[in-house]
Amino acid sequence: MRVLLVEDHAKLANTVAKGLRQAGMAVDVAYDGEDALAHIAGTDYDVVVLDRDLPRVHGDNVCRTLVAEGCQARVLMLTAAGTVNDRVEGLGLGADDYLPKPFAFVELVARVQALARRSAPPLPPTLTHGDLCVDTARRVATRTGRRLALSPKEFAVLQRLLAAQGRVLTVGELLEGVWDEMADPFTSTVKMTVSRLRAKLGDPPIIETVPDGGYRI
Repeated sequence: MRVLLVEDHAKLANTVAKGLRQAGMAVDVAYDGEDALAHIAGTDYDVVVLDRDLPRVHGDNVCRTLVAEGCQARVLMLTAAGTVNDRVEGLGLGADDYLPKPFAFVELVARVQALARRSAPPLPPTLTHGDLCVDTARRVATRTGRRLALSPKEFAVLQRLLAAQGRVLTVGELLEGVWDEMADPFTSTVKMTVSRLRAKLGDPPIIETVPDGGYRI
């Protein structure tokens, strides 16, 4: 899941981004409305978490622009003003959901995950391949009934490979969907993650490397 977090308070933005990454999301951060629009122009996001009171370009105008341009990302609007009228106004701008500050972080994660499910074709409750089973809701992977101790990135890579149903996923596709803008496309990040994942999956091997292509189940 690729998320853009737009928040002008750097400390809060970085703290929330860290928590979302720990929840298994790929998160980019923009600190003002102009920066947010630049990010959105160059990347396909599943969810945009948008603070309403932003410098340079107000959050309301960012939301209006996304709607006018037909952006497929779902918008979760944040604001310090939490009255009913504020929520109604925010939703009227085209936001898909609205969360007043201060908020419980677990609620933010739950709302982002719910919006992401609406922005893309839903995954089935379980993804399977032979004796490998991935519970997409509980984020649990098992093989021959044994639970696998996967990191968030390893789980996300495995889930994407299984969801592709045998289609080859390029390194670029995996970087785009699992990592964020902090990942260096010229490093061996994907290769190393796949290598660790293969070791944890055990034998017989499941993930195939396609020369000059990428990876597939």
